[in-house]
Order: sequence, then C-alpha cells, then structure tokens
Amino acid sequence: MKELYDELCVGFSKKITKRYSSSFSLGIYLLNRGLRNPIYAIYGFVRLADEIVDSFHAYDKTFLLQKFKQDTFQAIEQGISLNPIIHAFQSVVNHYHIDLELIELFLNSMEMDLCTQQYTSEKYKTYILGSAEVVGLMCLTVFVNGNTERYNLLKPYAMKLGSAFQKVNFLRDVKADHELLKRNYFPGIDLNSFSDQEKIKIQEEVEDEFKTAYIGIKELPKSCRIGVYVAYVYYKRLFYKIKKASTNRIMSERIRISNGNKIGLMLLSVVKYKLGRI
Repeated sequence: MKELYDELCVGFSKKITKRYSSSFSLGIYLLNRGLRNPIYAIYGFVRLADEIVDSFHAYDKTFLLQKFKQDTFQAIEQGISLNPIIHAFQSVVNHYHIDLELIELFLNSMEMDLCTQQYTSEKYKTYILGSAEVVGLMCLTVFVNGNTERYNLLKPYAMKLGSAFQKVNFLRDVKADHELLKRNYFPGIDLNSFSDQEKIKIQEEVEDEFKTAYIGIKELPKSCRIGVYVAYVYYKRLFYKIKKASTNRIMSERIRISNGNKIGLMLLSVVKYKLGRI
C-alpha cells in the first residue's frame, strides 16, 4: 500500500502549490501529465522551506530549518520520510538523480533569510542562485529526463529565468520584505529613499534576463514548453505592471495580476503554441 502513501504525499504538494501560487499551478497544469507530479513535489518542498523562514515567527526558525534540512537529506538517503512534502520531494530527487548540490545551495539561501543581511553584489548573486536559479535547474532535470547534453545546453537559460522571476518577486514584495521582515535584498539601495532611477536599473537587469530566458524556452522539450512559457508570460505581465508603477506605489502596495487576466493569458499562450509560434 506504499503506492497509496506516495500518492497522498504528492497530493499534499499539489495542494500547497495550488493554494500558494495560481500562476505556477496553471503552468504546471499545461505540462505533460507525467511531469506534473514531480514539479508539484519540487514546488511543495521549496514552498515549505520558504514558509519556515518567512512565516513561523513565533517559533525557533533556525531549529526548524536545520531539522528540515537534516530530514531532507536523511530521506533522500533512505528513500522515505514521514513528512509527506519531504517524501514526495525525495522520490523525485532519487528518480531523476537531481544534483544534491542544488538542494544544498537552495537551503543555504533559506538560511540567509534567518537573520538580517547587508547585501553586497556578491551576496545578492549568491542568494538568487540558491533561492531561484537552482530551483529552475531542479525542474530542468525533470524536463530533460536525464539527457545531460540537453541539460547543459539549457542550463544557463533556466538560471536566467529563475533569476528574473526572483527579481520580479523582490520588486513585488518590496513593501512586505522591508516593513514586516526587515529585509532588503538590493545591494547599495536604501529602501527608505528608494528612487525611480534605482528601480529602473533593476528593471533593466530583469528585462535582459527575460530576453535570454525566452531563447531557452523555445528549445525546451514539447512536453514542458507551453507550461514553462505560461509561467514566463505571467511573470512578464506582472513585471510590466511593476515597471509602469512608481517607486512610491510599489513601496505602498503589492502589484498583482488578477486570476481572470491569468486565464486570458493562458488561453492566448495555448493558441500561440498551437500555431507554432513558440
């Protein structure tokens, strides 16, 4: 009956994904059926780690994250966990032979969120690598299903897409990060006097990364291309809304894309894909 347990564990990860991110949920829905559960498992894992450092303020977050890390690597070694999110994740790691260094880098970035950081350019790059770029590489490992040549070809594009997504998140969540979590990821910027010119510089970086990432999206296997493209389209639309907003506005409210708008973008993306334009 372990198959039932495996199924239930993936179900938990799927529920977490749908509850926390409608954007990624719709993108995952458009993946080939066989790819959906592994990506749900990856998202559920990274989401749970993120919640530890972002939400569990009344508890010992350092202890919880270290326990989570210990349990993760123990589960990968033993092939099982009583934590359903970790169990679903370890199954994917072992099946697709995901590089353990990617998991280490991710958890190291989560550790950086446990205390106030003064971000230098180097720390900024390190954080983005671990918090976003390696997550893209975990997903890419699943998408290419062990094809090392394809993985190496697409690796830089997956990293650029992860970086662009993360920087958009930074801009979207800048108010909450600054006021509630006392975080400022942008090196050399004082958020108390965040200027439009400083915002423009960040946006230029994101624009370049989106352009590069799109090249790689067009080279993805058909089994995952439309799903990744839809996530790209959602984030790019969110980015353009943020780009149009003043610095004062993003420091006072969280810019969003409505669910109705997301559905419309998804349908347009599917039509574009079927016409062979992606």
